Amino acid sequence: MTNKNFDTKSLDVIFDRMVEVMDHSKKDIFIISEQSRQSFEEMKVELEIIRDNIETVIIEGDLLETKSRLARNRLAEVSKNFETYDEPQIRSAYETANEIQINLLIKRTEERQLRLRRDELERRLQDLLEMIERADQLVNQVNIVMNYLTSDLKDVGVALENAKIKQDFTLKIIEAQEEERKRLSREIHDGPAQMLANVLLRTDLINITYQQRGGDEAMKEINELKDMVRNALSEVRRIIYDLRPMALDDLGLIPTLKKYISTIQEYNPTCMIHFQLYGEEQRLQPNFEVAIFRLIQESLTNGIKHGKFKEAWVKVEWLKQKINIIVKDNGIGFDQNEAKEKSFGLIGMRERVDLLDGTMKIISSPGKGTTILFSIPINEE
Repeated sequence: MTNKNFDTKSLDVIFDRMVEVMDHSKKDIFIISEQSRQSFEEMKVELEIIRDNIETVIIEGDLLETKSRLARNRLAEVSKNFETYDEPQIRSAYETANEIQINLLIKRTEERQLRLRRDELERRLQDLLEMIERADQLVNQVNIVMNYLTSDLKDVGVALENAKIKQDFTLKIIEAQEEERKRLSREIHDGPAQMLANVLLRTDLINITYQQRGGDEAMKEINELKDMVRNALSEVRRIIYDLRPMALDDLGLIPTLKKYISTIQEYNPTCMIHFQLYGEEQRLQPNFEVAIFRLIQESLTNGIKHGKFKEAWVKVEWLKQKINIIVKDNGIGFDQNEAKEKSFGLIGMRERVDLLDGTMKIISSPGKGTTILFSIPINEE
């Protein structure tokens, strides 16, 4: 008995140390990732400036090229008819041609240096981007391992009694949690984070615009910047609401769907969404209600973001043994063969449907809108 307690406590200590080390490692990776992101944004600004400078230097060099050609022609004329021109005129023609040629060489050298710097920045930006992606992957992997260690192996003595059952069950939970975190991470990265990065970039460009083109052009940039900030704020509010509507626990699926559709239309006034319910709603297990809500939510989100629909229809048919759901829109549609391997949203929806033992069918083609059909069993078994 004593040995058993000793072994269990020792393993718990080992796991605690592992979690602590991994947590520190995750923080270090995060710091490296953030520093890389900051360097990435700074290099993007410098790259834009250098590209503008290259364009300016090329124009100036072309002007000097023209002046150099005229000066050489003048020098040739003076040299050919030296008896017509006096010595000061000949010397002036030679000095002018020589000065223009020197300035032209300087400009061409400056252009080459700028191009080399541009190419170097583009390479470094690509390397930084790959580093950031690797860091994000490492953080996700560390999160999975830490969740496994802290959630299911904390009391390892008890866990060992039913290791195989607990492992299978836990991995499904962790996988679902991690997929939800990745979805949220991607939404923040592609939405508010990208918008705020662009805001940072535009603030630097506004300063350059003001110095080079004056206040009127800078004000145009500022007005566009205000629109970007407004859009970022709207996207943050949408993500906060999407995390989990509180009405789902209190009111149930259908009232929450109606409220959600109303909220979508507030944020997207150009979209009209029609909702129809057939049959009588009944309360389900919380996990079922959340999963069904997420399926409809993801369908509408994809339709607005990618399908760009103006009108959509959500129909819910509540039967005794199952729920049938249709989400249809009049958007631009998509080629299912091209989107099959690339759409993170569609993959997540199919995984949710599989967990519910349901079926999912997508009907879409370019220019003809999209229809998604779900059938979810709700019997007690």
